[in-house]
Parts: sequence; structure tokens; C-alpha cells
Amino acid sequence: MVLSKRVARFNRVVTNRVGKRVAGSLPGFGIVAHRGRRSGKEYRTPVNVFRRDGAYVVALTYGPDADWVKNVLADGGCVLHTRGRAVRLYSPEVVHDESRGAMPPGVRQFLGVIAVRDFLWLAEHPPAA
Repeated sequence: MVLSKRVARFNRVVTNRVGKRVAGSLPGFGIVAHRGRRSGKEYRTPVNVFRRDGAYVVALTYGPDADWVKNVLADGGCVLHTRGRAVRLYSPEVVHDESRGAMPPGVRQFLGVIAVRDFLWLAEHPPAA
């Protein structure tokens, strides 16, 4: 059931404006700074994010076709603002995971209720040359 376009519009207009003020400092949340594929404009999108095995994993609550996801994939990375710091991330990869195994137990259950099965994995270090 991934969140609907109607919910996405509401979140973009209301929830994200509030979320951007606090998401960069709360555990389990962050703000992805990414550049538009066509406009080149910088955007900031609040996300649910967790650190796992030298990478960060973002739950794709609007699915892998969200514009911000396409922007990050096209650019080869982004900057994540989380827990009061900025982290440059690389090598984005969308992973389909029915078990939601990279998420903490409570989050895993909630994401199961809204049928989130896709995640964006981002490496902390650039790929070896």
C-alpha cells in the first residue's frame, strides 16, 4: 500500500515543513539534501533512516519512483543531515526487502502495516577507484 499521492501532497505541504526543522537531529530520522535532475536546484527531504554495516538505509515510504530517490540515484549520492551532522553518502542502490530486515523491530512492524518493501542503501565511503 505504500503511501498514496494524496498523503504525499499533504506531507509535502504540511508535515515536511515541520519535519525539516527537527528531522536532522532526531534518532531514526534525517534530511536528504539532493539536486534536481533537470533543474539543478537543491532540495531537502525528511526521511526515516538507520545506520547499518557501514551504510545508511532509508525506508522508501513513497516507493522507489519518488522524485527525490530518482535524483539521488542520478547524482550517485547525496548529503544526509542526521543527528546534528552532515554525512556525504555514495553508491545509492534501491533494494527490495519483503522482510524489512535492516529496520529496527518496531519500525519493521510499522513499515509492514503500510507495505513498505523498498529501501535505499547508501554507502558512507566512495567506491574504490
